[in-house]
Amino acid sequence: MESTPGRISVQTHVLNANQQTAAANRERFATEGLLVMNLMSAPGAGKTTLLEATIKALQGQFQLAVIEGDLQTDLDAQRIEALGVRAYQITTGTVCHLDARMVARALDAFPISGLDLLVVENVGNLICPASFDLGEGLRVVVCSVAEGAEKPKKYPVMFNKANVVLINKIDLAAASGADLNELMTNVRDVNPDATIFALSSRTGEGMGAWIHWLQQAVELRAVPVMAGMSSRRLGPAL
Repeated sequence: MESTPGRISVQTHVLNANQQTAAANRERFATEGLLVMNLMSAPGAGKTTLLEATIKALQGQFQLAVIEGDLQTDLDAQRIEALGVRAYQITTGTVCHLDARMVARALDAFPISGLDLLVVENVGNLICPASFDLGEGLRVVVCSVAEGAEKPKKYPVMFNKANVVLINKIDLAAASGADLNELMTNVRDVNPDATIFALSSRTGEGMGAWIHWLQQAVELRAVPVMAGMSSRRLGPAL
């Protein structure tokens, strides 16, 4: 009798290997007493501009650094360094996400001792990055109102795994015909535990509440779902 060849799930193997490295990263971050934020969004959501505004608000209070992930170029890393903040570029080529091993290799060349907050700006993509734990303590998803209120329903895994959802570009809501309330409702439908902030990194509207929340998170050096805690313990949002 011929035996039936077994099937090995390549995806399962890759994710298991990633989880092992992510656990090592997380232990390393904990040893350093460091909060690590995985910042994700679709291309064009205003992720880097929002990060710049966040850095400006926190400078002088905390020691910050950024790891940038992009398919090509180091343009975003240059923008961060122009603010006087250290940045390390990971160029992924054709890979549409960062993974824990990429971050681990970056840490070998990018000292993190003495930092309070490390932001990993992931590759712009609402699909692949959601599946790869980097060892972070905080997952933040940026969503522009101009992307459409249906985005959380179309990409539920990304929004379901987020600790915080930043709804950006609210100054464009009227011009784009976006329904902000519908967008927030859709976020809550896929992730009732997410902390939501509606803001504009361009005008500054709503940024104060986000910055205050993040200050608390950095001071606690704990957080959210990654540590088995609700992000809501840090204070009210929307």
